[in-house]
Amino acid sequence: MTAPRTAADTGATDPAAPTAGATTAVTAAAATTRPTVHAASGRRLGAAHPRQEGPPDLRLVPPALAAWATAALTLHAPPTSVVTAVALCLLTAGALLATRSRLTERARATAHATAAVLLCVAAAAGSAGLHGADLRRGPVPALAGEYARVTAEAVVTADPRLTRPRVSGNRMAPASVLIEADVRRVERAGGGAQETRAPVLLIVDTPPGAPATPRDDRSSSPSSSPSSWLRLLPSTRLRVEARLAPARAGGDRFAAVLRVKGREGPETVSGPSGPQRLAGRLRAGLRKATDGLPADARALLPGLVVGDTARITPELDEAFRETDLTHTLAVSGANFTILLALLLGPPGLAQNAERRGLAPRLGVSLRGTALLGAALSLGFVVVCRPDPSVLRAAACGSVALLALATGRRRSLVPALATAVLLLVLYDPWLARGYGFLLSVLATGALLTVAPRWSTGLRRRGVPPRLAEALAAAGAAQALCAPVVAVLAARVSLVAIPCNLLAEFALAPATVLGFLALATAPVAMPAAQALAWCASWPAEWIAEVARTGAALPGAGVDWPGGWAGAAALGAATLVALSVGRRLLAHPWWCGACALLLVLLVVQPRPLTEVITGWPPPDWRMVMCDVGQGDAMVLAAGEGAAVVVDAGPEPALVDRCLRSLAVTSVPLVVLTHFHADHVAGLPGVLRGREVGAVATTALEEPADQAAFVRRLAAARHIPLTRAAAGEARRAGGLSWEVVWPPSGGHPASEGPNDASVAMLVRTAGLRLLLLGDLEPPAQRALAGSAAARSLTGVDVLKVAHHGSAHQDPGLLRLADPRLALISTGRDNTYGHPAPGTVAALRARGARVLRTDRDGALAVTGGGEDGSGELAVARH
Repeated sequence: MTAPRTAADTGATDPAAPTAGATTAVTAAAATTRPTVHAASGRRLGAAHPRQEGPPDLRLVPPALAAWATAALTLHAPPTSVVTAVALCLLTAGALLATRSRLTERARATAHATAAVLLCVAAAAGSAGLHGADLRRGPVPALAGEYARVTAEAVVTADPRLTRPRVSGNRMAPASVLIEADVRRVERAGGGAQETRAPVLLIVDTPPGAPATPRDDRSSSPSSSPSSWLRLLPSTRLRVEARLAPARAGGDRFAAVLRVKGREGPETVSGPSGPQRLAGRLRAGLRKATDGLPADARALLPGLVVGDTARITPELDEAFRETDLTHTLAVSGANFTILLALLLGPPGLAQNAERRGLAPRLGVSLRGTALLGAALSLGFVVVCRPDPSVLRAAACGSVALLALATGRRRSLVPALATAVLLLVLYDPWLARGYGFLLSVLATGALLTVAPRWSTGLRRRGVPPRLAEALAAAGAAQALCAPVVAVLAARVSLVAIPCNLLAEFALAPATVLGFLALATAPVAMPAAQALAWCASWPAEWIAEVARTGAALPGAGVDWPGGWAGAAALGAATLVALSVGRRLLAHPWWCGACALLLVLLVVQPRPLTEVITGWPPPDWRMVMCDVGQGDAMVLAAGEGAAVVVDAGPEPALVDRCLRSLAVTSVPLVVLTHFHADHVAGLPGVLRGREVGAVATTALEEPADQAAFVRRLAAARHIPLTRAAAGEARRAGGLSWEVVWPPSGGHPASEGPNDASVAMLVRTAGLRLLLLGDLEPPAQRALAGSAAARSLTGVDVLKVAHHGSAHQDPGLLRLADPRLALISTGRDNTYGHPAPGTVAALRARGARVLRTDRDGALAVTGGGEDGSGELAVARH
């Protein structure tokens, strides 16, 4: 029988502990029920820190990195090269191991390490070669090269996902459903069927304007929306008629692309497997449990718990990207770490005698706890789908918490290296994924850099928990930021504080969400109650993302590509070196923190003094929205009339925020092309909007319907603008000069139906021509309104300065200043050199947003005698 455990045995130092006699009595009574062996380590209880370990063990790092690099390089290598590389590595490794007995001890260790690297390289090359061969084997690649029409049977391998609608030229490309699958049988028209196995990507083209309904919406008919395709579960076997096309060269993991017309629902050959049906019911139950929640919580909870982001709006997704919180929108290692922490106990107690997890409290043995953890891992992968992101989340999350929970910090790096090696061998395509690289970098930062930083912060008096949180967020951001810069060409300045603020809510939202997931199939009211509780922390995370993204200095543009990543890495090293020295000088630290806060918040008075933007007497601003139009006309303090909204909501919203516009009496959409209307949600974001005026010609129809839906959702009146209409807002007045109220023969399409306006403000006359083409321009120059168009101060050049301009109208307008809104490196050649030359020949000053940025027109005076000036941003 072992002796009773005392406070002295455990090294307890709790200042609130009872007296020595009471402690002895309590521990003696507990000795009959508590083990005297450490719950996780299996060692006899003794000091509070029983394992003092040396430097990290790096022996597995070279094999893991070598396998990673080999897999990335050999996925598309010719089979002969792969076989040769594998043979050479195996022969060399065998030779090294065969001669090890004749080597010195130090040389033997080097030989063992080299052989291990070579064996891992051989294994990675073999695995990558086999996966790469799948792209070239069978009839599918050849048929794709011929763009053949086929009937194929394919097995779904991942959850279908819906693409975001995007602007393509002047149109909005409709959303498509993307489905990863394996083709098992393919038949060409007039030919025989062939059995095969080739990974493909199905692109299901949906009807224009079809609503993108969530997968659990069963009310839509298959022919009217993509919801029937989105409800497909992995392991379902489909029969589709499609046209094959080659996959993108150089990096795709697909042998071909199958384009499917989605006007009819999918034809199912066989249903999903039992585990996938169970996982589907659990996911559908979670979505149903969150149906009654506020919009942000309804969108976020399925994403936090199982990576279901179908309800995430583009606006919310953009806010999470701006604040580097996208890892919370999909399944990540953090989700799995939280679940294991609930089972094993907080990692902060890793080196203490007892943990406070559910397993120790329920009296589960160490071996039983391991089995529970394994079952939890399996369930996590099945419910969240065995996609690459989920696999790396489970692996990296398990490694991080397992090493921390055992209190063996020295085992962290080899455990992570083992996870990387196994994942790369299982799925070599991960070696080329930025997501995998970010996961490994973040996990490595948490395991190696963060503990040192945390110790340093604690030495300087920072509370332990705050020090750990700061160190973890800072280390992950420092290592991941260069890779993010490669992808986004932007660096977030609010990522660390936003991640810290979101971290407090992530654990309760995840735990309560998983409880709702598990409860929904058996007790939906209880699941809805749990989801309601989880909605509070979920809404907190969404509010943190929105608030951070709304700050004027939330991010700064940074050069993209690996050159930009290298520059950011060097800048980070310099900043860390300087910051380490500044920690010894509190006043300098405070000054730097204040400077960073000012840079992010950018108080309006200070910003105006430093940048001069916006100029105090601005009358009109042409926003820099890329290849599109968006103009802002000052209509009083904080108020403005907006003419067109550009192609991207974020760009026009950023422009309006920089001008402190909070009220919009009227939005004028000159016509319904996407580069003028797609950004409308950005204008409506957080602002009072009085009305929306549009042209009468509703073409393209799907984009006109988009505008109607937005206006109806916000209860904003929708009106039609026609020639002769005159209105006023504050000191701003305008007259619509085109199109005629009854239409006009010159109106040959949406461009010629553009709303053209003559604006008067502070003695200035501005002519805004939308995208009018020469026929409509000639008709306007010959209309009754022509005599009021002579000698204007500012001309917004029609159609982004294209070559299609009417010389007569340019002579009539004879502007002092010509402004052109166009995108950098656009494929249309806008603005046309001839148009720019013609304007300059008449003495006009020509400015363009692709070179000059946003343009603010100032001056004029009440009688128009003031000097016309332009400020650039």
